[in-house]
Amino acid sequence: MFEAHNVQGTHIDTSDEVAIKLEHVSIDPSILEREVDIYQSLSGGAGIPRVHAYETECEFNAMVFDLLGPSLEDLFNFCSRKFPLKTVLMLADQLICRLEYIHSKDVIHRDIKPENCLMGVGKNGNQVYVTDMGLATEGRIAQGKATTSRSQNANLVGTARFASVNGHLGAVQRRSDDLESLGYMFLYFLRGSLPWQDLPAANQQQKEELILAKKETISIEDLCEGLPAEFGAYFDHVRSLGFDDRPRYSYLRRLFRVLFIRQGFEYDFVFDWTILKHLMATQ
Repeated sequence: MFEAHNVQGTHIDTSDEVAIKLEHVSIDPSILEREVDIYQSLSGGAGIPRVHAYETECEFNAMVFDLLGPSLEDLFNFCSRKFPLKTVLMLADQLICRLEYIHSKDVIHRDIKPENCLMGVGKNGNQVYVTDMGLATEGRIAQGKATTSRSQNANLVGTARFASVNGHLGAVQRRSDDLESLGYMFLYFLRGSLPWQDLPAANQQQKEELILAKKETISIEDLCEGLPAEFGAYFDHVRSLGFDDRPRYSYLRRLFRVLFIRQGFEYDFVFDWTILKHLMATQ
């Protein structure tokens, strides 16, 4: 069993540092080739890594793409596993834009989580990138009648902590599923954990079932308890969407922008980790 791994290298034409994702040729069909196709369909979008090359060498498929900075999970740990509201709102503004663009190309990511959201480097250091399209689907997703019931032998698609309810059920995913996962990220960053973390379970299957049960039964009021009302409004909108409904991305961004202004924050791209790194550098 061979998995894809990221390594670092140097672009021979530009001397820029790049990332290289490797996959053994024995994987058939190639997940990496499909990921390259999706990146190419998203090419040119803000916060989407550029693919420089895709080659097969020495029994490995290799995707060469932009080298990025730390993931939001890395930075979350660096900041003692809690982000202040200002940082979360600045991230939310960018990430809703990212999903709007991805969805405009008929792509559903299906694995939105902090590990797959990376900050840029250099002049793009304040830009959030959405990466890892290995589970993404491309093309018109609404073919026939949608189903949200659990199918026999259904497998979780995504990561249990952040997966949408449909992701747990093995149902066809839609644009609202990515937004649901993104909303869970916001709560995770603000609180440090989610209500379904650390549930006692005998094995992974039972754990996933308990997480699903919690997600299906928890009310929006309980989910967003103690947080500004805008987070509840976000989930109200996401949960109201039908299978083919287009999310009101501008409405969701506006919710958080109004909250940002009301809090008196300045949109200066000074994230929590920016302050910590500066303090560490001056000590």
